[in-house]
Amino acid sequence: MAKNKFNFNECEKKWIRYWEDQNLYKADFTNKKIFSVDTPPPTVSGEMHIGHAFSYSQQDFIVRFNRMQKGSAFYPFGTDDNGLPTERLVEKINKVKSKNMSRAEFVKLCQKTLKEITPKFIQDWKNLGISCDYKKTYSTIDKSTQKLSQKYFLELLKKEIAYQKEFPTLWCPECQTSIAQAELEDKTSKTLFSTIKFKIKEKELLIATTRPELLGACVAIFVNPKDKRYKGLVGKKATVPIFNNEVPIIEDTSAEIDKGTGILMICSYGDKFDVDAINRHKLTPKIILNKDGTLNIKEYEGLKIKAARKKILEDLKEQNLIQEQKEIEHAVNTHDKCGTPIEFISTEQWFIKVLDKKEELIKQGNKIKWFPEYMKKRYENWVNGLDWDWSISRDRHFGIPIPIWKCENCKKIIIPEKNELPVDPLSQEKFCPDCNEKANPENKVLDTWITSSISPQIASSLIENKIEIPFSLRPQAHDIIRTWAFYTITQSYFHENQIPWKDIVISGNVSLGGEKMSKSKGNVINPKKVIEEYGSDALRFWASSSKLGSDLNYQEKDLIAGKKFVNKILNATRFAFMNMTDYDSKKRPEKLELIDEIFLKRLNELVKDCTNSFEKYEYSKSKSRAEQFFWNDFCDNYLEIVKKRVYQGEGDKKLSAQYTLYQTLLTLIKIFAPITPFITEEIYQEHFKNFEKDKSIHISSWPGYKEEKYEDSIFETFTELLSKIRQEKSNNKKAMNSEITLTIEKEIYEKLKDVLEDLKDVTNATEINEGEFEIEFKE
Repeated sequence: MAKNKFNFNECEKKWIRYWEDQNLYKADFTNKKIFSVDTPPPTVSGEMHIGHAFSYSQQDFIVRFNRMQKGSAFYPFGTDDNGLPTERLVEKINKVKSKNMSRAEFVKLCQKTLKEITPKFIQDWKNLGISCDYKKTYSTIDKSTQKLSQKYFLELLKKEIAYQKEFPTLWCPECQTSIAQAELEDKTSKTLFSTIKFKIKEKELLIATTRPELLGACVAIFVNPKDKRYKGLVGKKATVPIFNNEVPIIEDTSAEIDKGTGILMICSYGDKFDVDAINRHKLTPKIILNKDGTLNIKEYEGLKIKAARKKILEDLKEQNLIQEQKEIEHAVNTHDKCGTPIEFISTEQWFIKVLDKKEELIKQGNKIKWFPEYMKKRYENWVNGLDWDWSISRDRHFGIPIPIWKCENCKKIIIPEKNELPVDPLSQEKFCPDCNEKANPENKVLDTWITSSISPQIASSLIENKIEIPFSLRPQAHDIIRTWAFYTITQSYFHENQIPWKDIVISGNVSLGGEKMSKSKGNVINPKKVIEEYGSDALRFWASSSKLGSDLNYQEKDLIAGKKFVNKILNATRFAFMNMTDYDSKKRPEKLELIDEIFLKRLNELVKDCTNSFEKYEYSKSKSRAEQFFWNDFCDNYLEIVKKRVYQGEGDKKLSAQYTLYQTLLTLIKIFAPITPFITEEIYQEHFKNFEKDKSIHISSWPGYKEEKYEDSIFETFTELLSKIRQEKSNNKKAMNSEITLTIEKEIYEKLKDVLEDLKDVTNATEINEGEFEIEFKE
């Protein structure tokens, strides 16, 4: 590779191969200070997106620092391939529909497809420089994970924390599965708010609703007991328009006097309030919705919800049963995986009890250190806002089977032996031990979060449980506090009465032009293209600009700045080493030149600041501080100050400059190594490997520092004067290396008297005198 033409793409590929060949990121389990990380397993649903690149880079900064500081890190890699996004990807790639296939057929197709696409998917993380041990990987659908997941489920069943119940649960008509509260996403949409004419005998009763398609499911009408307008109607019956059935009018405070007409239509089931209302008043539900989101009533049979809504409104209009209609915007609960509005459909599902454990789960959250701390409030708000137990069963093909058989005759639940796990009940017969009847296999699978929530235990199983919870760290994005953080805390509490990790760090989102990126908006940045154009180091450099929890706007100028830094640190190092071919790192001068001694003290301050920042997970503060030091103190000033001594100096004077340059550059590349791993490895291997014992900078020790006060102002005075002289040369249109005679104030002269030779060298001054500041240019 030509010295003056650096190819960052080739450089990055070279070091990825080297790290893999050397098994560089293998953990040393004999190290008692080992830093253990519960890695977020990315969903195998396509390619890495810019949000991945952003958040995974930030966690990698932290891991790389701790590996260097503590001597080892356990940082395995997982893939989340047990969920709807993977199912959809498999359907898309293979042009099939899972519902049209048997479970065995579809699972086989999923496994085959994953085997083909996963290596390419993982390569995206390797290309970004994520320093996981890729020889210690897990999948949320592999056999060992299935075994552990089923084992943990059966433990909860034995403790009576897991239970089965038929209940109106959150249901996605598009994915045709039950979902959990954590999978809800609010979406604002426009709809018609229609005031419809009900009747009590011949008198009209006006009720406003956005869900006219549920008129056929109406089982009661609520009025507020304080609402004087409807006092005389309580206990009577109203006729539902179109369907002409009668429903009772009941007093209930859930009817808001000031909302609409003050009357509430109770349907089975429009929302969670309907579920609660029907249970409280022991009303008989009237189910008109099928699992696929079609109606099963009268002439609307087979119509999807939106089509049924449109048709019923047309029929109401035709019969003059709409008093008033207006368009409104309102928030609708949708399934986060597909964006479809959810329904409440009564099905038999499996649940985990969490509603009675809110107080304890908040206590568990309080035992963990949150970075930033305010993110803990999101966790607490989520726990306090839970309305249902955790729905853990899914009506899908691809997932971990619920290992249960049930006797239809005596209702006994039959569970497998531990040595049978993992097991698919659909492929194995069981007989009831009491009735000797053939038991029915459970055909549902576990929610993917049941498995993802035991990721610390899965990771530990890869290494024969040499590391147990609590792990050192959980890094994750803030949008999955309600899922991944909450569920993992819950599972660790239920199974081990322990917190899963000591610390949790939360990253923000990436925006474009101040707006959150999304495929639907078309404002998505592909990290692969960014890496091709600017390199992984530049992308990581951009990601390091944002502190934990904060969103970051994507701007090309930040990538350009990152690339500029990569080139600058490479060129500055090569420039310094051009005249250090005779340098022996084992030799230290008997006495350092004063400017060198002062500069090394400034370097010590830098190490102290960056270490303290990194220990608090403030990588952006460390990067900002180190960047300022590198550009200003080192490149603009120190490198120029000692240039002549390195070129033309002799003896200890030259050795002092060489020693300081060597120590400074080695320290700087170590400080930048967590953020820009490729260029720092390139520099280390090219210039330092022959002198240092480590085969990579990334397993070298983090620089140490002395706790000492630094108050010397000589360097500041020196650089301020240097800046002033440079400005004078520029104002007079003189070259920076033009010869001058320099006169400086007595106070400054006295302060700089021991570094005047260096001042002469850097300013090209033939002499320096005391007096009023003046520069004389030589002809």
